[in-house]
Amino acid sequence: MIVVSAASGALGRLVVRQLLTRVPADRVVAVVRQPARAAELAALGVAVRHGDYDDPASLRSAFRHAERLLLISSPELAPDRRVGHHLAALEAATANGVRAIAYTSFLGADRDGSGMNAAHHATERAIIESGIAYAMLRNPFYSEAFLNAGLRAAAASGTLTSGTGGRGLNTALRADLAAAAVRVLTDDAYLGRGYDLTGPLWTYPQLAEVLRTPPGRPSTITRPPTRRRGRWAS
Repeated sequence: MIVVSAASGALGRLVVRQLLTRVPADRVVAVVRQPARAAELAALGVAVRHGDYDDPASLRSAFRHAERLLLISSPELAPDRRVGHHLAALEAATANGVRAIAYTSFLGADRDGSGMNAAHHATERAIIESGIAYAMLRNPFYSEAFLNAGLRAAAASGTLTSGTGGRGLNTALRADLAAAAVRVLTDDAYLGRGYDLTGPLWTYPQLAEVLRTPPGRPSTITRPPTRRRGRWAS
């Protein structure tokens, strides 16, 4: 049985759908906080179970009969609470005899335990120390956070707003990250390692070039104002 935690989120839903191209629906469990809102997943034929990171008992019940677990990281931003959520899931996995865990970590979490990687670093260490077979999926930022509906307006107006200061971005589409998770969940050959899921850096000037329609139309890059010493500066 393959269990996907936080399965009602954007990434989790994609993973469930892609899993069904590889394994029968009766071998997949979607764990969600509010099953009543997961009718779309139930309609796919998978089992939908209640499991809340804030309720360890619910996780122990939700993970029953699990052989593999995709632990999608908690959306909680406070490191202590986030780690607490992950440790509760790890305890539930251990109690249920889960054989392998794939964890959605973040780039650099194996090397750096500071800042936004603090919870990911601690979680990776806890999973490794648990003795359960693992695969760390160190994801970059989601491309969808940068490539949004506003791009249509940018393409129409010829002006694209950038808040990156000219820096290159390392992102990936959720669908591609879901495909990587599915591969790891269905093939033992990927266990015992961490994977930095990266692609070539891209910049807003490059994006502006792509958005030029018709070809040759000039595109302007603008930057939002930044706050400095009590005043707005461009």
